[in-house]
Amino acid sequence: MSDTALPGAADPGWIRRNRQTLAPLLFLAPGMLFFLVYVILPIFQSFNISLYEWDGLGQPAFIGLDNYRELASDRAFEVSLWNNLKWLLLYLAAIPGGLFIALFLNQTVAGIRIYKSLFFFPFVISQVVVGLVFTWFYDPTFGLLNALLEGIGLAPVNVLGDPQLATYGIIVAGLWPQIAYCMILYLTGLNAVDPEQVEAARLDGAKGWRMLWFVILPQLRPATFIAFVVTIIGALRSFDLISIMTNGGPFGSTRVLSFYMFEKSLSEYGFRMGYGAAIAVVLFLIMLCFIAYFLWSMWRDERGLR
Repeated sequence: MSDTALPGAADPGWIRRNRQTLAPLLFLAPGMLFFLVYVILPIFQSFNISLYEWDGLGQPAFIGLDNYRELASDRAFEVSLWNNLKWLLLYLAAIPGGLFIALFLNQTVAGIRIYKSLFFFPFVISQVVVGLVFTWFYDPTFGLLNALLEGIGLAPVNVLGDPQLATYGIIVAGLWPQIAYCMILYLTGLNAVDPEQVEAARLDGAKGWRMLWFVILPQLRPATFIAFVVTIIGALRSFDLISIMTNGGPFGSTRVLSFYMFEKSLSEYGFRMGYGAAIAVVLFLIMLCFIAYFLWSMWRDERGLR
């Protein structure tokens, strides 16, 4: 029998030789374990539950794809899906808004710290507080919005009571803290901009929009990627503002997929866990498409395929 030790974890020499490989894996292991248990497994459980009719207490009854077939003819689901599309398109305004505020705050002017504090403030307050503030702002009896409209001779508007305006009013409320978040991302990115490239561009005569488009923005690509991802995720999982400001009304006109999922699964409307899981699966697949596209784009950029 040979005395040569087989390579393995019990061999101290093997551990020393592979220390640089083992160390990061050991540091990553707890986080990966939590990610597996609290993210990956619930995703597969949602797929599984969506194939059943279940009230959360009794015995689940397997119904296959019937929940998804019902979604195809569900008018409330259609309204929620269209509202999510509105959130996606309009919420992206937070990215250029955050960029231009960050460019302004990156200047060395008097009182810049006060300006930074004012623009940073929406990011640190709760979404519940944001919802309450804008609910008061839109109030048709004492709200500041209607006071401003009356001051310029216009008729008062009941934003949250109008099915045609309520969704847009909530989106505006959501944009307030989201712009602040994108601003923080871009401020961090501007600190990493290479001053030598900026100076070289100035010597070549670049300034204004040309400087921004050809010199600054290419260096802000990582910040832009993160801003796109968090903004899209924020738009697709918008729930708290809707719950606080309209509770899905008026007449269900402000529902989005996440709120409709809650209504079907956990509210007094049904306790239909399987149907709610089917809505969650649709929302997850939409989100996955966007995130996969941005990851693919970033991979192509890093590989120099463009």
